[in-house]
Amino acid sequence: MDLGLAGKVALVAASNKGLGKACALGFAREGCDVVVSSRNADSVAAAAQEIRGLTDARVLEVVADMSVPEDIERLVQSTVEHFGGLDIVVANAGGPPPGGIDDFDDQAYVDALNTNALGTIRLIRAAIPHLEARGGGSIVTITSAGVKQPIDNLLLSNVARPGVVGFVRSLATELGPRNIRVNNVGPGATRTDRIRQTMERAIERALAEGKTREGAEREMARGVPLGRIGEPEEFANVVVFLASPAASYVTGATVVVDGGRTKPIM
Repeated sequence: MDLGLAGKVALVAASNKGLGKACALGFAREGCDVVVSSRNADSVAAAAQEIRGLTDARVLEVVADMSVPEDIERLVQSTVEHFGGLDIVVANAGGPPPGGIDDFDDQAYVDALNTNALGTIRLIRAAIPHLEARGGGSIVTITSAGVKQPIDNLLLSNVARPGVVGFVRSLATELGPRNIRVNNVGPGATRTDRIRQTMERAIERALAEGKTREGAEREMARGVPLGRIGEPEEFANVVVFLASPAASYVTGATVVVDGGRTKPIM
């Protein structure tokens, strides 16, 4: 299926690794010019080089921290100056630390909201005029399956990310007449570096108890109807589709990519 993305300019925030990098690679494979960003210069340069090596895409790397307003403005401006415009924005940022009510002071909540809510809002606000200048475009935010069903021990994420869903649902109504679509995609457990490290520790403990590696992985995927942990490419495929003209009548949606583990009615 031709998604109609060839020649589009896609900016993917926090795309030096994990889900962000998988999304950037997905857009590159569809023929987009791609902007990758991270607050770590070496890491974002390595991600850009990897994507160039795997595709024929033009890739711009920008060092930017999603918690710093000036960095976000510069990220968008650098994209437009380099590629001449902007068609797609994927708002992404690293998740806040795990923990519960006894683990955080006020500053922890402020930091989570600044990065995971305000960072997204700032990026979208900065991008809208440039999307309009191209006659419209698409915005996708990377949230969490927790926006549908709160996840235990991820209190900061459960506070910050649902606000983004409310923001996006409101924007869908406001930006629809401007031909700008906006959607959310929430990952469940996916085999990123962070999850892989957690899995390896759990597998080591299971092996020490005489269990098999395969059995340990099945145990970790318990509760997932598809019976396994997701792959970053599977998540990225959904983001790329929603951002593409192939999804031209989808806006204001929140799609959870978690193998069916989350079970809300709506």
